[in-house]
Amino acid sequence: MGTYILCQTKRAEKPYYLVPVRMNIYSLEELCYFLVNNLYLVDGSVFNDDLSDWLDKELQLPALAARLRPKYGKFADLQELIYPILKEINYLTYEEMKSFNAKIVTYNTESSSVRTRKKADLLAENGILVEAIQVYRELLQKIERSEPGKDLPESDFSITPVLQHNLGCAWARLFRMDKAAECFWEAYRWTGSDEDLITYLLAFRSIKTPLEYQSRLTELSVEDEVKKMIQDKLEEFRRRPEPQVYPRDIDELLTGLTADYHRSTGS
Repeated sequence: MGTYILCQTKRAEKPYYLVPVRMNIYSLEELCYFLVNNLYLVDGSVFNDDLSDWLDKELQLPALAARLRPKYGKFADLQELIYPILKEINYLTYEEMKSFNAKIVTYNTESSSVRTRKKADLLAENGILVEAIQVYRELLQKIERSEPGKDLPESDFSITPVLQHNLGCAWARLFRMDKAAECFWEAYRWTGSDEDLITYLLAFRSIKTPLEYQSRLTELSVEDEVKKMIQDKLEEFRRRPEPQVYPRDIDELLTGLTADYHRSTGS
């Protein structure tokens, strides 16, 4: 949430603490920005009586606070909670609102597993890595214990490699490359794709000796084209002027591959 936001309403003297992103906010605009850009993190820790008290006392918006208060804990649709806040200051343009409406429609049609995965992704994007890892692992365990078509929709099982890949990236950002390599290997076992193989081998290379790395390449019968792609990735990363990168310090490179991974898998 590091974007500059021009405030149209009163700025609070006391902030409202957004639990999901561990951040204080001081304006309605900041709250709108969070809601629009972190849809999968919106839960009861955001919408509760404390929020209405803050809107009423700090931002002097008693009517908005009163409209929201009866909806807490009543299983209200997400849009019933979010839209009054956005419309209070016409935060979104007409086209932006259409786009946001489409996001809400998608959200409402997704399974709980997909929503949970996207929640973990947002936690990771916001740097809340330990909690993101916990959410990824709990969801993987839930899927592992479930039976397709009975406990969970069959489509939920298809997100397993994405979960493993993103969990690996979270571990890498915590410099736990051993854990990251394990996750990337599991993702590769599911997909057999070159993208997952490359990511796994980059992580493996960062924690093993050159001899062990070469032995692993032989063991997996890695094709020359894949080896070249790995080398090209490393060379591209080393050419960056700042910061100085050493062969074993490639966690940032692995994390950077996530966007490419999602584009290639459509996840």
